[in-house]
This record gives sequence, C-alpha cells and structure tokens, in this order.
Amino acid sequence: MASVYENSAIRHPARLVMEQDGVAVARVRCYGDWVIQQSASLELQLQTLVWPAAGQLIFDCASLDALDTTGAWLLHKSLHTHRQRGLQVEMEGLKAEFSALLKLVASSAEQAKLTAAPAESLLTRIGRRSWLSLIGISGMLAFIGETAMVLLRSLLQPRRIRWRAVLHNLQSAGFDALPIVGLLSFLMGLVIAYQGADQLQRFGANIFIADLVGLSMLRELSPLLTAIIVAGRSGSAYAAQIGTMKVTEEIDALRTIGVGPTELLVLPKLLALVIALPLLTVYADAAGLLGGMIMANSRLDVGFTLFIDRLHQALHLSSFLTGVGKAPVFAAIIALVGCHQGFQVSGSADSVGRQTTVSVVHAIFLVILADSLFSIVFNWLKL
Repeated sequence: MASVYENSAIRHPARLVMEQDGVAVARVRCYGDWVIQQSASLELQLQTLVWPAAGQLIFDCASLDALDTTGAWLLHKSLHTHRQRGLQVEMEGLKAEFSALLKLVASSAEQAKLTAAPAESLLTRIGRRSWLSLIGISGMLAFIGETAMVLLRSLLQPRRIRWRAVLHNLQSAGFDALPIVGLLSFLMGLVIAYQGADQLQRFGANIFIADLVGLSMLRELSPLLTAIIVAGRSGSAYAAQIGTMKVTEEIDALRTIGVGPTELLVLPKLLALVIALPLLTVYADAAGLLGGMIMANSRLDVGFTLFIDRLHQALHLSSFLTGVGKAPVFAAIIALVGCHQGFQVSGSADSVGRQTTVSVVHAIFLVILADSLFSIVFNWLKL
C-alpha cells in the first residue's frame, strides 16, 4: 500500500468540519490522520455530514496531517460523488506529497473503469444460471437424503424424536391455520357453485351441482388450496426461523455442542406438517362443501338434504382418498423446501428475506408440479 504515513499509532484523529463560507459556498475542513486505521470513522462522518444541495464546495486540506492510500481513496470518492451531484468542487491546501498520492488513486480508479469486464453474452448467462440451478438441485437432493437418514434413525429409535417440538409445530402449522383454511375453502365452494349454477340451470340439471362441487373440492381444490396456504404461511416461517438462527450463529453453536440441526429443527417440522396437512385437507373439504351447499340452496333450490343425498351417489371413497393422499406429499415438499432455504441463508438479514421468498415460490411451484403428476398417474390408473 502506498503511504505517506509510516507510524502505525494514530497521532491526530481524523475529522471533518463543515463551514458556510458565503451564500453559496460551503467549506469542509479536513483534520487529522486520514489513514486505514481511521477508515471506519471517516466513512461514517462522510455519510452523516449534511452536504449542500447546490453551489460551490471547497475541501480545505491544509490541516491534513497524514494520508495513505485508504484515506486518499475516501477523499477521491467523496470528490467524485459530489461532482456527479452537480456541485462545483475544489481543493485547497493539499500538500504536494498528498496531491501526488490522490492523483495516483484517481488514475487507478479511472483505469479500473476502462478495464471493466465486458457485458456477458446471452449464452454465458444461460450457462451460469443453468449451472447454479444444477448446484441448487444437487444441494436439495443432498438435504433430502440427509433428512431421510435422520428420519429413518429416529423411527428406529422413537425416543430420539422431540415430541414437544412436534406438538408445538403441529399447533402452529395445523391448529392456527384452521381459520384461514376454512374461510378460503368455504369461499371457494361458494364460487364454484355460483359459476356452475347458471350453466346447470340451462339444462335443468340443478342436482348435479353436488357432483361439481364435491368432485372438484375433494379431488383437486381442497388439497391444492390448503397446500398453497400452508406453503405461504408455514413454509416461509420455517425458512425465516432457520435463516435467522444461521445469521445469529445458533446453528453453529448447535453443531459445536454435538446437536444435529436436522434432528432438532427439520424433523419436528416435517413430522408435524405431514400430520397436520391431511387433517387440514379434510377440514377444507367440509368447509368447501358447506359453501357449495349454501349457494346451491340459494341459486338452484337444491336443499341441504338433497345435496347430501346426491353426494353419496356422486362421490366414492377413492375420490376422498385421492385428495387426502396427496396431502402428505405436499407437506413433505413444503417442509423440506422451507427448511432447506433456511439453511441457505448467509451474510445478513437481507439474505433471510430473500431465501424466505424463494422458499415460498419454490414450494408452491413444486406442489403444483406434484399435483400435475398425481393427475397423470391417477388418469393412467383409472382412479
């Protein structure tokens, strides 16, 4: 590092003083040693100083006692920033050796701009994104494998399962989600019955409103809608919780004392969601059918008793089990994606928010993809 300040001890603290020198002229007096040891203090002062919005700005460096490369860079950066804002920036009193160092830093900065890397081609960007996607998929598969091994070991030794944590997650992911799941499923049943009422009424097939609402809610909409709600509600919470623990180094502390984060954090969430989501799906089925019954009674004069009688004829046990059977798979997807994205957090709180968003998007996408695959398989099996 080029430097005109050899002694490592700080003799004069670096500081800035703003003075008004005329109506449209502001003078910034620079004092002390502008060296690397003072860089944090200097950056804070440069950020918090109230700078003029227009006019002339004079940097008075006559009282500058020492300057090294770091200090020169901060000074150059400040000059360049205020010139870009439209101020007329000048310097006074800068010693010859300091001026030479400032010119060297300015020349290096200009050279760095000229030699900046060219813009990447489209093919390069596609390749990089593809490679990063493959790395992400590989990491996700490794995480699934690790979780599967921990789950198998816990099932063989049930005393290792933390039942208190499972019950806590069961309450937060299951019981606390009852209001929003019930309300949205009820409204969805209303909407389906309302949209189908006019079409069925034209052909005098009012009674078939039970078939429409029952089959659509039990086979597709209830499990899918419930999974999407839980992904946005609980999947994001899992990612945020684990991500925050990683930022605060609690994950590292767990590993230090010999506690596996997967066994403590992931497994209870996975087990709780696998239990809760099928129950929520059954609850959503009932709420959706209730909404359809109310709309059928008001628009098509199909009473509750007649509606229920028709449901017994239209629906089979396979229709109910088809919807409920999807729920554990959706639950596993949501829990694994949320926890995995939580472990991907690094650096700061901004990373927590970013990975939380990614967890919700990926979980919903994979749930819909899994539902599509289920539809293909069920069609192939004639279910």
